[in-house]
Amino acid sequence: MQTFSAKVTWDRAGAPFVDHRYSRAHAWHFDGGLEVPASSSPLSVPVPMSDPAALDPEEALVASVSSCHMLFFLAFAAKGGFVVDEYRDSAEGIMDKNAAGKMAMVRFILRPAVVFGGEREPTAAQLDALHHAAHEHCYIANSLLAEVIIEGPV
Repeated sequence: MQTFSAKVTWDRAGAPFVDHRYSRAHAWHFDGGLEVPASSSPLSVPVPMSDPAALDPEEALVASVSSCHMLFFLAFAAKGGFVVDEYRDSAEGIMDKNAAGKMAMVRFILRPAVVFGGEREPTAAQLDALHHAAHEHCYIANSLLAEVIIEGPV
């Protein structure tokens, strides 16, 4: 078993609160000293109560799904003897009502574009198998109720 942690901090800073016009800007703190400015999405809470320059939880979840898939893909590609020179993903997360009628991230679409180097490139079937294995092993995807779709690059 492994435990991962994050610290989230927010401060009202004396601003009004019960009128719901308080700032949603806050910070995420991680091991190693990384601090990430965070906020609600401006799609959920309008500016100026949200900070459009900060990372919002929905974007972070989309990036987590994409990053996890990529890391497993790279591991399986290396194990298969394929050299990856570049990996890019234009990932999306779709928020909508789920089967219970609650707002949720209901679908994630990954669009990985991979550039291979070295002496051999995977066939289309091998590339599909690499993505399938990455998806099956991704901890984040395995933790979600939402569908994760892997499409070809755009």
